[in-house]
Amino acid sequence: MKNCFALRAATTVDMDSPREMDEAVAEVFDELIRRNGLELDDIAYIILSQTPDLKTRNAATSLRKTGKCDNIPLFCLQEAEIHGMLDHVIRMLVVVGRPPEGEAKMVYLRRAASLRPDLKVE
Repeated sequence: MKNCFALRAATTVDMDSPREMDEAVAEVFDELIRRNGLELDDIAYIILSQTPDLKTRNAATSLRKTGKCDNIPLFCLQEAEIHGMLDHVIRMLVVVGRPPEGEAKMVYLRRAASLRPDLKVE
């Protein structure tokens, strides 16, 4: 598909609390938008996932609470529980209708940076 691009992001929280979920989701979303020079109108939809140990808030609810995604379809799912997986992780797949400015920049914040050390940001 030539007119569809996907950007990945992930972050972690220290504790499973609505406040921490809200802050972490807003931070990683804002950073992904900033680094890729996107406008909210560029976004077709967003898929979020969270590890099974996060139960106090749906990550899509956290993103919706920012007020930035009122007209963007959001979907959240729970990740499969895999032995040895990193805990308290929230992932985001943002599908946009135009290429980002320059090279696409994926965003891995906090402990999630260990998931993709090859994408470390300077």
